[in-house]
Amino acid sequence: MSDLGDWFRSIPLITRYWFAGSIAVPLIGKLGLVSPVYLFLWPDAFINRFQIWRPITATFFFPVGPGTGFLYLVNLYFLYQYSSRLETGAFDGRPADYMFMLLFNWICIVITGLVMDMQLLMIPLIMSVLYVWAQLNRDMIVSFWFGTRFKACYLPWVILGFNYIIGGSVINELIGNLVGHLYFFLMFKYPMDLGGRNFLSTPQFLYRWLPNRRGGVSGFGVPPASMRRAAEDQQGGGRHNWGQGFRLGDQ
Repeated sequence: MSDLGDWFRSIPLITRYWFAGSIAVPLIGKLGLVSPVYLFLWPDAFINRFQIWRPITATFFFPVGPGTGFLYLVNLYFLYQYSSRLETGAFDGRPADYMFMLLFNWICIVITGLVMDMQLLMIPLIMSVLYVWAQLNRDMIVSFWFGTRFKACYLPWVILGFNYIIGGSVINELIGNLVGHLYFFLMFKYPMDLGGRNFLSTPQFLYRWLPNRRGGVSGFGVPPASMRRAAEDQQGGGRHNWGQGFRLGDQ
């Protein structure tokens, strides 16, 4: 038990609470302490009956049973692995920026869920985080089941196919990938590589709640591509390449 407690405390702060909630809420539903019907995201109950907790519980809840238990454990593993790597890698020392990414992705997924009548939001949010990690480490070689190896940029789509085989649906994974791409494009690709406007900015209240621990986030604050090219031409340097990625722990 001591080893388990030490391992749990070693998980990065935001990932730790997300991981714990993704275990506690399904367990509450499984034990019948709260009826699962109150944990799903139902648009009518949320909008017309003002059951405002549903977008939150639908993010943590998953109906664990004989037919879904393996899919749940696989996605719980993805949550732990890739949220931890992103929080301690590209967002190291900047918990407010990581929390903002989660909130942005979550809001987009909730809106999509209400429009498309999606009742569970756990997998889309996990996949959105995994997608961002894969893009920031796109040329890193990763290993998957049975020793298959490929570039990290393909990982979200490999997992989409894998979850289709074991779960029978790709809607959750596809929405997660699309939301993750939207965040990555608006935060990194468009302002930094294309020289466009920065549409996303972490609110100040998050910095007050989760103050920075040390220097900047990898990739944040990089000047637009046009400015970088001018500086590189003067210094004789090469151009920026997203494909180099960030090394976030051992693979």
